[in-house]
Amino acid sequence: MNRHVTVGLDDSTESHAAAAWAAREASSRGVALRLVHVEEWPVTPEIPLTLTEALVERYETLLREAAERARRDHPGLDVTTEMVHGRAGAELTRAADESEVTALGSRGLGGFVGFLVGSVSLAVVATSTRPVVLVRAEQPGAEAGATESGATESGAAAGGSGAAERASAGAEDVAATGSPPDVVLGLDISRPCDPLLEFAFGTAARRNLPLRVVHSWSPPASYGYAAILDPEIGTGLGRRAAEGLAELLRPWRSRFPEVRVVEKVVVGPAARELVHASRGAELLVVGRRGRRPALPHLGHVAHAVIHHSAAPVAVVPLA
Repeated sequence: MNRHVTVGLDDSTESHAAAAWAAREASSRGVALRLVHVEEWPVTPEIPLTLTEALVERYETLLREAAERARRDHPGLDVTTEMVHGRAGAELTRAADESEVTALGSRGLGGFVGFLVGSVSLAVVATSTRPVVLVRAEQPGAEAGATESGATESGAAAGGSGAAERASAGAEDVAATGSPPDVVLGLDISRPCDPLLEFAFGTAARRNLPLRVVHSWSPPASYGYAAILDPEIGTGLGRRAAEGLAELLRPWRSRFPEVRVVEKVVVGPAARELVHASRGAELLVVGRRGRRPALPHLGHVAHAVIHHSAAPVAVVPLA
């Protein structure tokens, strides 16, 4: 099967944002874009044929228009569409397992409160063997593709005003966060994983963005007593964590010399620190260990960030 990026498409604004994100990702990777809509309604005599035909026509139109938009925004992009019948969670997981990365829409709760992750998206994120990205419509990173679409449509008539608007939006992001957008990677140096590092470094390289690597550590339970005897113990633990992170990233810095890497070692719960780091980021990348087909499951860090991140979240399964 050809290499491709998949997006699960319905008629929600979040789904269209995910389609724009996926089209940009497919273009940057030089692979095809696959648009998939899963129809769950049963084909039974109880459902009038006219209703069935209307639904099929509606979603065929949805897929066709999304494909045309992706081709218009990214000339030369190979786009395919597919309508399948079955359980959405199972069908999208199957599609995700065949893809380099899959994008799904998730509804935002407003401001920096987070995502409202539906059962289908949660099932795919928790069980897919390949990376899955959750995108919501409000976020600048999610709407980049939509903005690009607007620029493509209006560029000839408005003399490139769409590009100016994107530059203005980017300036607002910088003003709000004090730094330009970047890719944020949450990394546990005690359990490193090449697929996670590969995804984060590769994304930053393809999008020409800095990579901010965040490692969070907490002192052992005995720290409080030890600190009384040796006030410098905390400094030593922090230094060792920073050295461990630097050592882990050294070969990846060499492999991706074009990526500017910022290392950050913080003390505190990992989920809290990553949610904070997501503000102003273009993408937050975290790992997920294990697979439980019978019961979708996420670790507490991944679960927290996909519900509360201010940026789109990529969840990468770890071996």
